Amino acid sequence: MTREQAWNLLTEYNQEAFHLEHAQIVEKTMMYFAEKLGYGDEKDFWGVVGLLHDLDFEQYPEEHCIKSQEIMREKGVDERIIHATASHGYGLGVDIEPEHEMEKVLYAIDELTGLIGAVVIMRPSKSVQDLELKSVKKKYKSKGFAAGCSREVIERGADMLGWTLDDLIAQTIEALRTFQD
Repeated sequence: MTREQAWNLLTEYNQEAFHLEHAQIVEKTMMYFAEKLGYGDEKDFWGVVGLLHDLDFEQYPEEHCIKSQEIMREKGVDERIIHATASHGYGLGVDIEPEHEMEKVLYAIDELTGLIGAVVIMRPSKSVQDLELKSVKKKYKSKGFAAGCSREVIERGADMLGWTLDDLIAQTIEALRTFQD
């Protein structure tokens, strides 16, 4: 599936600017990690997975990661994309466990990119370029801040990858710096 085909599918089911922006942030973050982790030849595939991970969320929030499988199968989407996107809902509505390193990265960074984005909005610079790990950690500890971003999922994702929480946050900040601002 090309990026253009993925975008067309995404915009068929998503119109809200917030959801489209989040999809693109996760797409680019996934591409960054593909390169960083030695999967550069699969960078575009990782990006498509990131772009489509929340395909069903806007229209079917109660069936998130379930309805998307049905939609993608009807459209003839590669089963690897279907498995990968559905696996980011592991333990939250589906029992499809992230297996490949790519799926674990998606699971870990989906919520985290949202939390980091919320931290950036609160900064005087409104930029990720000068964002430090300690700033994210401070907000991370405040349960009321970006309450919709599950710390449990972020931590479980770091564990799946065998990374510390600090490493996951720092690397995700680095990823966001490569394309934001």
